[in-house]
Amino acid sequence: MPLPRTATTFAPPVMEARRWLDSLTFSEERPLINVSQAAPVAPPPEALRQHIAEIAVSKPEAHLYGPVLGLPELRAEVAAQWSAAYGGELKHENVAITSGCNQAFSATLSAIAGEGDEVILPTPWYFNHKMWLDMQGALAVPLPTNADLLPDPDKAAALITDKTRAIVLVTPNNPGGVEYPDELVQAMYDLAKSRGVKLIVDETYRDFDSRTGAPHQLFADPDWADTLIHLYSFSKAYRLTGHRVGAMIAHHDMLAEAEKFLDTVAICPNQLGQHAALWGMQNLGKWLASERLEVLDRRAAIADNLHKLNKNGWNLLGCGAYFAYFEHPFETPSDALAKSLVRNHSILTLPGTMFTPESDPLGARTLRIAFANVDRTEIATLFDRLSDVTSPPNT
Repeated sequence: MPLPRTATTFAPPVMEARRWLDSLTFSEERPLINVSQAAPVAPPPEALRQHIAEIAVSKPEAHLYGPVLGLPELRAEVAAQWSAAYGGELKHENVAITSGCNQAFSATLSAIAGEGDEVILPTPWYFNHKMWLDMQGALAVPLPTNADLLPDPDKAAALITDKTRAIVLVTPNNPGGVEYPDELVQAMYDLAKSRGVKLIVDETYRDFDSRTGAPHQLFADPDWADTLIHLYSFSKAYRLTGHRVGAMIAHHDMLAEAEKFLDTVAICPNQLGQHAALWGMQNLGKWLASERLEVLDRRAAIADNLHKLNKNGWNLLGCGAYFAYFEHPFETPSDALAKSLVRNHSILTLPGTMFTPESDPLGARTLRIAFANVDRTEIATLFDRLSDVTSPPNT
């Protein structure tokens, strides 16, 4: 008898890691440092919360079903801002608003892939992408990255078969943190276009890219919609994680197929969250710029404290946006190491085994540090604690 769809994949990694905290207590002298999840823990700025409250009171229709593909004014604002940012020409019919970026990915794959089709994922991969492909009955084809955590277009080309439907890129990357160079993204786009497959570019963390200007030129191609599907999340930019608002930018025919999925799963995205995202896009530019600078400063704090770990054999493989991805120096696999870190050093992080196929040795050697919710002082303390791990931990 075939397995239920959910039984074909693994347990949600963040939820699994949280269960490691069961029965544990942490002292005031050594409080838990939680670097396991890439999500803001602070609420939206007060002005945005006030706007949400005003919409909740003044717009009765905000409590009803809305358009499946999202509020027209939010779709138009995304199209306008993306056109200005990327140098292309997008229309509102190229934009759909979704219940978070995870739903955007699920809707995209439901619209372009079927049972037994293949999707190329660079490894280490974002685990929810792998989970959805498992549950959809599609095959995630691992594309091992180079030592700098960047995928190689030539290696991707060698993996394309007649069952391949898409190549997926996440930049800035989750979990690796690396920012994919413009020329790499362009090469992947050119490859996908030449082979008749889609290129899915997830830019959830685009607002925290260290580079100025457009990180790629894909929208400048007048035929971009034939190949490119772009995904985004408002959660990180405006701290709207609980409101579940994301976006997908694609050909309008593809969005019509995705609409079938979206209507069946959620009917429409959260109305209050959409109004919040629209207000944020129109009014919080300076605030978001300051948030970006703060995240970049925390990235700099990683570099400032790196010497504490380098002397013990740790190796920083990638750093950017919300993440630092480390190779640890121990023979102990990273899943056992991560559990030991929370028990013995009051650090909750995720092991590389959660981001790689079981057969990939990189997973056992690596850890992801999500540093966006720890300030400079906490980052220094984190590195002090990690530097104390000088021998393989007890398992």
